[in-house]
Amino acid sequence: MRAFLYTTTEAENFKENVITCKKDDGTENEVLNIYPEIKYQTFEGFGGALTDAAGYVFSELSEKQQNEMLETYFHPDRMGYTQVRIHMDSCDFSTHMYEADPYEEDETLEMFSFADTEKYIIPLLEAAEKKAGKKLKIMLSAWSPPAYMKTNCKRKKGGSLKPEYRRRWAEYLCRYIEEFKSRGYEVVRMSIQNEPKAVQEWDSCVYTVEEEKIFLRDYLAPTLKEHGLDDIEIFIWDHNKERVYERASGIIDETTDDLVDGVAFHWYSGDHFEALDLVRQMYPDKKLILSESCLEFGKYDRNAELENAGRLAHDMIGNLNHGMCGFYDWNILLDSEGGPNHTANYCEAPYMFDLKSKKLAERKCLQYYRHFACFLKPGAVRLASTRYTDKIDMTAWENKDGGKIFILLNRSGEEQKCHLRISGKIFTFVIPANSIVSGKFDEDTI
Repeated sequence: MRAFLYTTTEAENFKENVITCKKDDGTENEVLNIYPEIKYQTFEGFGGALTDAAGYVFSELSEKQQNEMLETYFHPDRMGYTQVRIHMDSCDFSTHMYEADPYEEDETLEMFSFADTEKYIIPLLEAAEKKAGKKLKIMLSAWSPPAYMKTNCKRKKGGSLKPEYRRRWAEYLCRYIEEFKSRGYEVVRMSIQNEPKAVQEWDSCVYTVEEEKIFLRDYLAPTLKEHGLDDIEIFIWDHNKERVYERASGIIDETTDDLVDGVAFHWYSGDHFEALDLVRQMYPDKKLILSESCLEFGKYDRNAELENAGRLAHDMIGNLNHGMCGFYDWNILLDSEGGPNHTANYCEAPYMFDLKSKKLAERKCLQYYRHFACFLKPGAVRLASTRYTDKIDMTAWENKDGGKIFILLNRSGEEQKCHLRISGKIFTFVIPANSIVSGKFDEDTI
């Protein structure tokens, strides 16, 4: 009876090691436990954002490089991404600031144009679906209404949606969904507003709790229903975890409960895993998805790839263990500077491309993400687990085929000894310093 371990360190990637088990002999120290009989949430899948910036850089890749990147992300035998997030109108990761219909006088949206989305995003989406061999499930998010609809008359630096434009903005969002659907794409969910608390130097719009609730209940939900789009899942918040509970409790009540399918969150303000527990405890029927995660070069050293990858993996495991059922990475591809970004808000992406040398590079975070996406598949159910030290992050899951997998992260500078207990058996091994390990069992082991 065997387990297969796959390890990534600073020097090696996906090194395989096969270990055998012994009968549980009562070992008490350095133990990791998996309890297959205790199960939690079901996982829906991994994905990433197809931004205008990612689409532009994709267009600059050679056919061979495009195939390499798409194979890694979307082929079902590799990371197998099944979902993508796409912005409606421009975001900071766009080649320029744009609006599909910037004309205040156009009350019926007759001048609405999908041209900016079609230029770079649609070709990337088409190529990704071809590689996946199926339709990808799309989440749409807005960064800002058109400037004329806002209190500051700008797409950027916050501002709020003017009450008199709530109905038209709801129609505008429905139009975006219909443009995708009319081309045969599968839009399954949307968030009301990306980062509704943030006043950014780029496309942004502020919603108070009450404003988001009113827009959802009185304008967006009724308009979706009128357009026959009430099957679209609606996610609130779409911002950092430290206030995720306050936003959920402020919006969800007897008038909105059946309108809210879930809460979307970001990672940028720290762990706050307990905040997810609060939402799950009070609203157990609501989905929890991480809709955006990346490392900002203005905050983290771009050269500290191993440390940064560890940060992201720590957040991933914590979110999974506290109820997350879906994950969207931010840009799946950027240039070597961390753009293009029309406000110089440069960030890391798992793949980065040097526009001058024409070299496509994998970042360490991509190697770490593989340990999740290659093993944890849509439909998997989380299993209970315990660990002997906080130097190890651990999560365990059972895939739909019955196969059980686990992921272990060691961000410390020392190797960690492990006796992994499951179903009366023990597997003994060492997790190297500063490494991530994923594992699976022989079918007849457990």
